[in-house]
Amino acid sequence: MCLQLFLHLVDMIRGKEDKNRLEGEMGMSKKIQGTVVLMRKSMLDFNGFHASFLDSVHELLGKRVSLQLISADTADPENGMEAKLGQPAYLEELNKKLSSTAAGATIFKATFDWNEDIGIPGAFIIKNHHQSEFYLKSVTLEDFPGLGRIHFNCNSWIYPTKKYKYNRVFFPNQTYLPSNTPEPLRKYRAEELAILRGDGTGELKEWDRVYDYALYNDLGDPDKGPDYERPVLGGSSEYPYPRRGRTGRPPTKKDPETEKRLFLLRLDIYVPRDERFKYLKMSDFLAYGLKSVMQVLFSEIIALCDCTPNEFDTFQDVLDLYEGGIPVPRGALKRIREIIPLQMFKEILRSDGERPPKFPTPDVIKEDETAWMSDEEFGRQMLAGVNPVSIRLLQDFPPTSTLDPKLYGNQTSTINEKHIEQKLDGRTVDEALTNNKLFILDHHDALMPYLKKINTTSTKTYATRTLLFLKDDGTLKPLAIELSLPHPKGEQYGAVSTVYTPAEEGVEKSVWKLAKAYTAVNDSGVHQLISHWLNTHAVIEPFVIATNRQLSVLHPIHKLLHPHFRDTMNINALARQILINAYGVLENTVFPAKYSMEMSSVIYKGWVFTEQGLPADLIKRGIAVEDPSHPHGLRLLIEHYPYAVDGLEIWSAIETWVKEYCSSYYPSDEIVQCDPELQSWWAEIRDVGHGDKKNEPWWPKMHTVAELTQSCTIIIWVASALHAAVNFGQYTYAGYVCNRPTISRRFMPEPDTDEYAELELNPDRAFLKTITSQLHTLLGVSLIEILSRHSSDEVYLGQRDPQEWTLDPEPLKAFDRFRNRLVKIENRIKELNEDEQQKNRKGLVNVPYTLLCPNTSEDSTVGGLIGYGIPNSVSI
Repeated sequence: MCLQLFLHLVDMIRGKEDKNRLEGEMGMSKKIQGTVVLMRKSMLDFNGFHASFLDSVHELLGKRVSLQLISADTADPENGMEAKLGQPAYLEELNKKLSSTAAGATIFKATFDWNEDIGIPGAFIIKNHHQSEFYLKSVTLEDFPGLGRIHFNCNSWIYPTKKYKYNRVFFPNQTYLPSNTPEPLRKYRAEELAILRGDGTGELKEWDRVYDYALYNDLGDPDKGPDYERPVLGGSSEYPYPRRGRTGRPPTKKDPETEKRLFLLRLDIYVPRDERFKYLKMSDFLAYGLKSVMQVLFSEIIALCDCTPNEFDTFQDVLDLYEGGIPVPRGALKRIREIIPLQMFKEILRSDGERPPKFPTPDVIKEDETAWMSDEEFGRQMLAGVNPVSIRLLQDFPPTSTLDPKLYGNQTSTINEKHIEQKLDGRTVDEALTNNKLFILDHHDALMPYLKKINTTSTKTYATRTLLFLKDDGTLKPLAIELSLPHPKGEQYGAVSTVYTPAEEGVEKSVWKLAKAYTAVNDSGVHQLISHWLNTHAVIEPFVIATNRQLSVLHPIHKLLHPHFRDTMNINALARQILINAYGVLENTVFPAKYSMEMSSVIYKGWVFTEQGLPADLIKRGIAVEDPSHPHGLRLLIEHYPYAVDGLEIWSAIETWVKEYCSSYYPSDEIVQCDPELQSWWAEIRDVGHGDKKNEPWWPKMHTVAELTQSCTIIIWVASALHAAVNFGQYTYAGYVCNRPTISRRFMPEPDTDEYAELELNPDRAFLKTITSQLHTLLGVSLIEILSRHSSDEVYLGQRDPQEWTLDPEPLKAFDRFRNRLVKIENRIKELNEDEQQKNRKGLVNVPYTLLCPNTSEDSTVGGLIGYGIPNSVSI
């Protein structure tokens, strides 16, 4: 009582500032100033369409939002020795504006009362007593006594307290192994992980933050009828698959094993709220999605007035998609005006009112509209195109098969020496084999088991083998293409095959052109389903889930990997909703149709985690051999292989960065073995996330720093560089359907048939009637235009958002070295692309290989169809 009277007199005589100083000297509370950056809910956010949102700043003031600091080093004996808590602080208006604040963000101040006997703050609790959620970007204590600035990266949606049964807790950008975590924080660390794991029950709601696993049992819709049924992928030896994020939706009425689907156009399929697209990306996604839908709608209406609906009659018809759009006949124009609102009609038509907006011209035809037809370009794209990961060294001649002969009979290739011996630049076949000059694009074994089913649909296609010769100038020359079908008497009788070889004139030239088209159809499907979807999108999702369930945000490996998981769960959820589902866009635009995902499941049987790293992949495909005298310890058998040359530079940079980072926290193998979060993380990835492969012997044991480094390097490579290589070139090469058809609708014309006569008289029309139809082309091109675009808020390899991601100096220095190395790699790639000796870099189409060129520009807002840049994650 005397002390309070004394302080009151001091306050009257010397003012409040001296009071605060005396309180501090006597062990009483100090005033710690903090800034809080948050964003109001936007109508463009996924869940913002029908919910209320914060209209003005003042609604958050008063006692609407509280923050309470948690001690990192002082326990409270009166509360079971749990961490001591500071007094709640509330948001206050901040007078100054910060120019660096993100668009839409608001800065508040908060004044914290903090007693010295409580110690150093190691976390804080935030409670939202407002009616709606907001996005909390960061909290900063500006001048904490003895420590200075303490920063908390939050980047999370905060829902009203009534939505939670627990406190929302945030930690500063400090890093702790579990064993090094301050004792008062351990409870909060463990509780946060338990919250993120959930209890495995119930349908998850938008405010839930649960990361959990489910089978791919949400692709079919049996309640619509048998045509919409699809097998459950995952959980069986017949259809193994990586796991996806659980939503907890109820089962369908007709099949209790299949999860009920949302209405097709709903985009709010559950993923943890913080995994959803941010404002800018969602805006881009909706804008380009609407544009693509309108292009298809226009073209379909126009087709009603066409003499051959849904067909391209000439190559110029295809080019018209890009050269000003398809002219709109007057009758179609009138119909369009009847069904489209006036304002939308004005927005999507050009000023002349006669043409819809055109697709951008794909790079592959920008300079030369016919160069794609050449054999040289056909071979070059296997090394520098959209699917540069399938070609391999031919080691046996004729090519052999790994299919079970008891089930599939003799599947050995019928390509023989007579087909190719005159095209080997003076070498014999044995000499070409010995000198590593023969390569193959072999889709035979992957497709043959499904070909009979596939060809019962509207698709009519083959399993292909394409043989190529490596010339002395480093380019590939196609030698022969084999087209195979199952034996008509039954698959057990083997394959029926025909071999085609290059020709430069007559009907044989047209036949060869069609043979290349069938190869491109095979390669397009394998690329989209396997190289792209399965080997990047699908296999990475279990790592995203396990990392959030088992590694605290304080854990160094969580901080290392988290940027490489941005938007992956969201884009995969959207894919399940509208792309890879029954009768989704993918089934309508690639040749395996309704068997697409089922086929990818069968191919997943051969997936090996340790072979996903680039060096191991190149060695497996016979493209490289180990050689310590060469850079990266590998000698490329195709020296001018842009994907491999650039990829090895990127791989090495990632590997060095990961090694330096991991070694700063794990100086010994024993620390790896004794880290309970790390061991739980790896066990869950193996036993649950990729549970259908949990007994495979090739899984790293996670007993050494080397195994940790290898595993994290593979994860980052797949999520960043590999995905960039197989995704962002899609529009460049497949935006022009003649170069990369995705469907074949009839078999190769046979002599003495009407189709063969048409091929002789009008080869262009026969070609166009064989490949993807007009409607499917429009759907496919619309899709890949969206998928090939970089978001305007993309974060690229070598960048971090936020930049204040750790306080530890050694990782920060290592990351600077990583970023500087990427700058050098980018400059080197630009030099190689200007080297005329590097014939596979640009080819006859004059498209430089930039898909593995890092975007190290300070301007990270560059987006669109830029054709370069490696995003950190599988984000589109």
